[in-house]
Amino acid sequence: MTKEYTRDYWENVLSGLKPEGRHFIDGAHRAASSGETFTRIRPMDGKPGAQLARGNAADIDAAVASARAAFENGVWRKKEPLEKKKIMLKWAELIRAHGDELAMLETIDVGKPVMASLGVDVRLCADGIQFYAEMIDKMYDEVAPTGPNARALVRKVPIGVIGAITPWNYPMIIDAWKLGPSIAAGNSVVLKPAEQSSLSAIRLAELGFEAGLPAGVFNVVTGYGEETGKPLALHMDVDMIAFTGSTEVGKLIMGYAAQSNVKRVALELGGKSPLVVFEDADLDAAAVCAAWGCFYNSGETCHASTRLIVQRSVQDKLIEKIEAVTRSDIALKHPLDPSAQIGALIEEEHMNKVLAMIAAGEKEGARRAFGAERVLSETGGYYVSPGVFVDMTNDMSLARQEIFGPVLAAIPFDTEEEALRIANDTIYGLAGAVFTKDMDRAHRLSESIHAGTVWINTYDMSNFATPFGGFKQSGFGRDRSVHAIDKYCDYKTIWQQFG
Repeated sequence: MTKEYTRDYWENVLSGLKPEGRHFIDGAHRAASSGETFTRIRPMDGKPGAQLARGNAADIDAAVASARAAFENGVWRKKEPLEKKKIMLKWAELIRAHGDELAMLETIDVGKPVMASLGVDVRLCADGIQFYAEMIDKMYDEVAPTGPNARALVRKVPIGVIGAITPWNYPMIIDAWKLGPSIAAGNSVVLKPAEQSSLSAIRLAELGFEAGLPAGVFNVVTGYGEETGKPLALHMDVDMIAFTGSTEVGKLIMGYAAQSNVKRVALELGGKSPLVVFEDADLDAAAVCAAWGCFYNSGETCHASTRLIVQRSVQDKLIEKIEAVTRSDIALKHPLDPSAQIGALIEEEHMNKVLAMIAAGEKEGARRAFGAERVLSETGGYYVSPGVFVDMTNDMSLARQEIFGPVLAAIPFDTEEEALRIANDTIYGLAGAVFTKDMDRAHRLSESIHAGTVWINTYDMSNFATPFGGFKQSGFGRDRSVHAIDKYCDYKTIWQQFG
């Protein structure tokens, strides 16, 4: 029987929810060592939400000790590959079985529509764990070429204890990007989720333990960045930090790695992605991709297409089409409304920052075409409508800074050379796109745009087979795909001499 996902259904799920807010360390929940907690304010209505353990360095020490013991004892890394695979596949199925609960935890934490939490975030989290589970018994070592009197094995071995620090915009998805390959490779993990989005991470740890992950293989410590993230990145018994977040914090993470034990670092950071539209493009398709590419998840996406670089001759026509798509297809509503396409921003402080950046952009001369205003204030939540600014130049703040809100900056160009120069005139290099019917030009630009992913006549299409990450100050290292396994492994040579 198919469920009917109505507003009443989700209200009932919410009323029956009893979120767990304590750390998950060594297979059990623990209060913060200090006894302190903090309260998460719900973005959708500004009301107090769950109470969470306010972790500190002592809690990080406990989690790292548990992860180290599990790794050294080999309770996970020494299991038969097929057995590990079965446990992770069961974990993925438990995520799917608890999808409604996980979706609601995500929505009350971050304010996104609950149907998006269910249909996108929960689905891709489970798919990610499954993808890496299925790789476990398909990872081969090598025999290197030698002379007849020697044999050299090249082994791919797990690094050890991984510290994962994940953001609040896609918590379950990005958690799976870190957890899937690192645990499949045989490592133990200490996850520090963003303080704004800890509930689903705790539940994922519970479900992993229920599936059969041994105690200590996956630990979660909640709390603020300075109090938990920094001690994790500085910890002398953590072998690697995998971080997704802002470029500013990513630079701090690199410094902490250098100050401590020269631990490995993988960074997926910010973006200011260009979507380049030529006058010969299918403008209807470009409008859909520009709108959804920028406004989905209320613009809180690292690779959002926030710079629309459009040939001057079609700028006005394209903006009209983007406005039509936005008003007809991208419904901004309360997150428990099943018809909502986008919801609230993460918190009041962030909403005020977005609004301040909009005001600063207008002072610089950016002209508002539509939207980009606070709405639904009567709910008590933090909502900003999707909006576009036009006739901009690439040196304006709305074109330079990662706003992390539903704001699109339209920058006109006249020639292909100018379009490429504008596209690459940024400190970031996460993603980009080219819209044109000229395939020679499409491939010329897709090769020349300095970004980890470039789409042709589409946007934000991907699967787990493709790596994701950036160039320049968008970071280094790749999530997703078979290549993600490599960053959580080391190569070890074993040489045997005969005679």
